Amino acid sequence: MTYVQEPPSPTISFEKHLLHYGRDFSDELIVRANGSYLYTEDGRAILDFSSGQMCATIGHNHPKIVEALAKAGQTVIHLDSTMLSPDVVDLANRLCKLLPPPLSKVQFLNTGGEANEAAIRLAKIATGRFEIIGMAGSWHGTTTGAASTTYAHGRKKYGPVMPGSLAIPAPNCYRCPIRHCVNQCDMACLDVGFEMIDATSVGEEAALIVEPVQSAGGIVVPPQGYFAHLRELCDQRDILLIFDEAQTGLGRTGQLFGFEYEGIVPDILTLSKTLGGGLPLSAVITSHAVAEAAKRKGFSHYTSHASDPLTATVGLAVVEVIINEKLTERAADIGQYLKERLCELKSRHEAIGDVRGRGLILGVEIVTDRKTKEPGHELITALSERCYQLGLNINRVGGPHSVWRLAPPLNISKKEVDQAIEIMDQALTENC
Repeated sequence: MTYVQEPPSPTISFEKHLLHYGRDFSDELIVRANGSYLYTEDGRAILDFSSGQMCATIGHNHPKIVEALAKAGQTVIHLDSTMLSPDVVDLANRLCKLLPPPLSKVQFLNTGGEANEAAIRLAKIATGRFEIIGMAGSWHGTTTGAASTTYAHGRKKYGPVMPGSLAIPAPNCYRCPIRHCVNQCDMACLDVGFEMIDATSVGEEAALIVEPVQSAGGIVVPPQGYFAHLRELCDQRDILLIFDEAQTGLGRTGQLFGFEYEGIVPDILTLSKTLGGGLPLSAVITSHAVAEAAKRKGFSHYTSHASDPLTATVGLAVVEVIINEKLTERAADIGQYLKERLCELKSRHEAIGDVRGRGLILGVEIVTDRKTKEPGHELITALSERCYQLGLNINRVGGPHSVWRLAPPLNISKKEVDQAIEIMDQALTENC
């Protein structure tokens, strides 16, 4: 099938009173969303392979989310942060039952950046130390602490970062950071990274923060055994391990949580996008030991929207849908199908240098030359624009590289996957 959808020319100025805060705005207004699709004012349907920037975990406007919003509207929307609603308590209990026993203390906040900020503050006060180790290519948010450990982009020209911010290389097997190996990582980058930490730290390492699949950095999946070794290295130095699962938590990787792939348990876990189902809801979860150490020393991370009842009600609905509809298993199954279809595209189009990822968070790296792996910056821009014209929305990630991030809702159908593949195939055929 050849797709011929074309967007209309914009008739109004969208940017007259809107501050530009990153990428350019789309030329079309979205007036409705349902399931895997967005709909413009003119009725054009756009298949959303970004899940609303990965927040619409169970699809746009899922009936259970709409129902939860109605319930909250009839009961309680907001309270003083010292007051709790039944749904806040129930959501905390539900999450802790899904997690390994050490992770048993929860705080609900709004965004992933805020949860990571709280996690960093928690680690600092619990340990009494201040150095935080991030990973090259990481994305943890734009608040001060989270931004200081974010290395993918958005770091330049804002002045000094938080004191004690350190970094290690990302385990990118397609582009080895230490030019040591290709597609057969022996984790030398991790050992070298910690040797550099040992050499440059002032001996006040509090925590290391990491994503199970590095998303903004280009869908970087560490080799098997990486996180087990990382856990060992942190334990040897008494460093707390923070897993930022804003984008990987609650089923997206084909496991309920990304850390489960290696059977390790982080000291602190953060959740956001996949928990709120499109609403601003995040969580920082830690052990009783860390929580008590922080409480004893006067931990404070107080906001006007901590433990909001409305978003907790929605979060409960999201978790129940994921569990009851077995969307974790579905992400593994449909994710494998999507990956196979992407590999078929790779076999026909030289512009695809690599296909990687887990479950329904997959990356397609676009290059101008497979041998040199030269990033295809202009090409991926043209491809993305053409896909959007044809009715497919895909995010571009990868920092200095050019990577499509494919992250559709967990309940995406095979028919919708096939539609996306056909559109990508057409765009690649026309532009390469």
